Amino acid sequence: MAKAKKRGAEAELVVESTGQPDDDQKLSRKSYEEELSRLHAELVALQEWVIATGCKICIVFEGRDGAGKGGAIKAITERVSPRVFRVVALPAPTNREKTQMYVQRYLPHLPAAGEVVIFDRSWYNRAGVERVMGFCTEEQAESFLHAVPLVERAIVGSGIILIKYWLEVSAEEQTRRLESRINDGRKIWKLTDMDLKSYSRWYDYSRARDDMFTASDTDYAPWSVVNSNNKRRARLNIIRDLLDRIPYEHMPRKKVKLPERQKAGGYRQPDYPYRYIPERY
Repeated sequence: MAKAKKRGAEAELVVESTGQPDDDQKLSRKSYEEELSRLHAELVALQEWVIATGCKICIVFEGRDGAGKGGAIKAITERVSPRVFRVVALPAPTNREKTQMYVQRYLPHLPAAGEVVIFDRSWYNRAGVERVMGFCTEEQAESFLHAVPLVERAIVGSGIILIKYWLEVSAEEQTRRLESRINDGRKIWKLTDMDLKSYSRWYDYSRARDDMFTASDTDYAPWSVVNSNNKRRARLNIIRDLLDRIPYEHMPRKKVKLPERQKAGGYRQPDYPYRYIPERY
């Protein structure tokens, strides 16, 4: 066993040595879950601070199919309130939305005071999948790349903390993950015809990513790249980075004590034929 010590009060993480390069060394489930639990408590503290201060946070997740966006978002949101941490994953635009200014349908989903909005893919669809798959013209893609820094400057100028993550997965790991979906009933819904078409266009996506970074990696809205070949490490690194980027403080809490439960006052459980579900487990 190899051990990697975290700084400060962070837990010690245990890495299971596989004899592979560092990216392939597997973080033990126990260490992962212990550190994730600690980070979840910090996300709850962040949530309380966001509510108390009216902070507005927008987090954008982008990356190739199979890069781990959904798992990272789930790791962030599984212990916080969905009324504060909202996940936005928009479907294909309607005929009406196709006639709008491109970013128009995303703007209503930006956070108000006391909200954290997470985009599972975002307005950068135009720079990525739409451009690569031919759903927009090259002129439309270039127009978007020219305009997006101005839009994001306005977003940041309105008081929103904008954080953009690009999850970078290797070609070999993407292949492994997509193949694992084929015969897994839990994952087959993740493998769409679009995934299969986009899989064959690895270098088209690479060129589109490079153009996107060149146009929109700005001082006020920079791209943060995450090595996502190891899912557990990537999720922990993302949450830790997210917490480090926001100047939150632990808000004071009242000590909680359960009140006494009322007395029965003559109540008796009725002889009612409740329709219990079968206990198969």
